[in-house]
Order: sequence, then C-alpha cells, then structure tokens
Amino acid sequence: MPEATDGALMFTAEETQSHGASPGVGLIDFVSVPEGTVIETIPTLAADGGKSRGILYTRGGEKTVVCFSHPRGDMSRHYAFPFLLEAGFAGYNHQCRNLNNDVDTEHEKLLFDIAAGLRELKNRGFEKIILVGNSGGGGLFSFYQSQAVKAPTDRLKDTAAGEPIDLAGLDMPVADGIAFMAVHPGEGVFMQRCIDPSVTDEHDPLSCDPELDMYNPANGFRIPPQVSTYSKEFLAKYEAAQIARSRRIDAVALQIEQERRRWQERMKQPDFDTLPVEEQIRITRHATVAKYLTIYRTEANPAYVDLSLFAEGSTRDVGSLIGPRPDKLNYSEGGFARYITPRAWLSSWSAGGTRAEIERNIADIPQPTLMIIYTGDNACFPEDNLRQMEASAATDKTIEYCAADHYGQPIPERDRACTHLVNWLTPRFPTAER
Repeated sequence: MPEATDGALMFTAEETQSHGASPGVGLIDFVSVPEGTVIETIPTLAADGGKSRGILYTRGGEKTVVCFSHPRGDMSRHYAFPFLLEAGFAGYNHQCRNLNNDVDTEHEKLLFDIAAGLRELKNRGFEKIILVGNSGGGGLFSFYQSQAVKAPTDRLKDTAAGEPIDLAGLDMPVADGIAFMAVHPGEGVFMQRCIDPSVTDEHDPLSCDPELDMYNPANGFRIPPQVSTYSKEFLAKYEAAQIARSRRIDAVALQIEQERRRWQERMKQPDFDTLPVEEQIRITRHATVAKYLTIYRTEANPAYVDLSLFAEGSTRDVGSLIGPRPDKLNYSEGGFARYITPRAWLSSWSAGGTRAEIERNIADIPQPTLMIIYTGDNACFPEDNLRQMEASAATDKTIEYCAADHYGQPIPERDRACTHLVNWLTPRFPTAER
C-alpha cells in the first residue's frame, strides 16, 4: 500500500506499474514511468477556499517542474511524463476544483487553484516552472500566465458573470516558460464554431431550421466518411447564425445572474432582519435558487465534415473530437456544455464572455513559448495555432509539428510530440544532475 506522508500519498514506480494503461486504454495515459519515480498527491487549498490537488512526479534532484492542467479533465497520467522524467524534469498535474465535471466551471476561479499549486511547487524548491497547455489546458494556462505577469492592480476584478474576485490580492507565481500541445483557441471560440444554429427552440432538441442545418443534404452534407462540401454563401449565413445563437444564450445567462445578484444584495440590506419572516424566506429563496442552462446540439462545426475548411497544414479525417459521426453525436445525450450554470457558460463556453482565449492572452506573455501543432487534429487547427504564435509577445518562440490526432495517436507521432517538448526544454531550463 502507498504510504501517507503529511497528507500526501506516495507511490513508487513499481506500484504504479500495476495501474499502467496498455495501448488503446486511456487515450492520454502513459504505460509506465521510469524506475525510481515517486508519485505524490498534494492537497491544495486556494486563497478563496477552493479545494483541489496536484500530482507530482519526481526521481530526485529535479530543478525544473513541467506542469499540466485542464479546466475539468484529468491529465495526471499524461503521456509526456515518462519523457520528462527521463530527461531530468519533474512532472506535475493540477486537478482543479471541477475535475471531471464542468457544470459550474468558472475560469477566473480556477486561477486560484493554479496559483495554489504553483506556490506549493515554489515552496518545494523548484527553480523553474513551465506550463504546458494541452487541449483546453491551453486556454486555462494562457489565461493564468497573462494575469500573473500583470501588475496586481491591472488584473481582472470580476468574473465573466460580474461577480467580484480579488486577483489583485492573489499571490500568482509567474511561470518561466509556456508550451502548447494540440490547443484550440479556447472553449468560447471552440463552442461558437460547433454550436448548431439551426436550433429554433432551446427547449426542444429536435427543433430545426432546415436552411441552417449543416446536416441537411440540401446544404451540402454527405454522410461520413464521405466528405461534405458547403458553399461560401451557406457558411457565411451559418456562422452569423452561430454567433446570434451564442449571444442569445449569453443574454439569458446574464439576466439570470443579474437577477440572482439583485436578490443577494437585498439580503445584505440593514433592514433585512426586520422584514416579516415570510418576506425574508421569499428573498432568500430568490437569492439562492439554482438555475441551469441546457445547451442542445453542440457538435455542428462544418469543418468536422468539410475538409476544405481550416485546411492549411491539416491532415485530419472527417469527424470531431468525440467521434467519426458528428451528425449523430449532435443529437446525443452527451456533448460539450450540455448542462451548465449561467455563470459557467459565460466564463467558459461563451465566445463573448470568456477570458480564457489563447490568441488574446498570449499577446501578454513574454516568456519562451513553444507551440506543438497536431496536424491530424479534428478541432484544433494549424491555422489557429499559427495565428496564436503570430500574436505571441515572446521573442523566443518555437513551432513544431507532429502528424497526430487530438489525443496523440498514432503512438510514434505522440512520442515525436514529447521529444519536441523535451528538446525545447533542455537547452533553456536546468535539469537534474544524476
């Protein structure tokens, strides 16, 4: 059994081997870590009271720690860790407060979790901290770093929903470098591209305007694996309708949040305790009630089936991040942002509300920057990645490629991506002396 030390679980490499993933099991899992690796679970408490934890991989003597995180996903078994450990770097994954459930994920609050984890790494004596944003972790880490490098008084003072936050008073360690692997622009832009604008009734998942339906053969759709072809006129109309639907959801979400805060402010009034009990109860219920948004049909990016879109540098096949038949998945129970609080929509999935957008944030990040482009990715396109690097404030910036899909398949290309990462890190940051 692992031994508990100061609230942290410790594992040896031999103990973790029994949990190792075999090829094809766990798309981002490693199979094993190098002999002598110690895996430690570190509970963290953020300055705002949020609870999360970090998973630290070491072999001894590491001076640089390489960090992964994601708004909701678990990257504690990321396939890059064995490569990093062999090269003399420590590996770290921070599991934020909304692990495996983003129903109420606000990116502004996740910054408190990341800050708590990086402070712990600083306290443990690591000389250099590197952030690696993979997939949705790119938006999160670029948001964190862009705020960390600012003077405290210049940092954000509220969430996307308008709730005050104290980033000015938050100790935000600045990372020494940042890398990106298979990153999309950010959840908000991602959603605006894949939300189905043909929905005519937000309460009816089958409602549909056929003139705005990308899965209508009359508009150019062909059943996968056939490739669809859409006209420029249809795509222009489609994109405008996507933006309009997203903005309508924004308006509903803002209205709900503003109404809730209005009742909360009423509770804070000095005369509240003098009101009749029935009135106090009524106000309290309005201030406390939980309301959720159900966002139907979010697997509708034309680029999933029309390979002429976002084609520059792309080697992808027909399909989405979730599967090869987005036309079916668009009507399934699951999907991105299917069931979500208004404040989480505004902070995470709204293109008009979110601050976790790489192209905007990378312009504030001067630290050395690496972009590893996965050319076979179904939703993170090389065109986006190149534009992000053009916006980067770094003078030391590097672009590398591998012919992998979003999850790093096939394995040789995944390994190539990890080698790119190690080759970028090694001349820039100190390694363990062994």
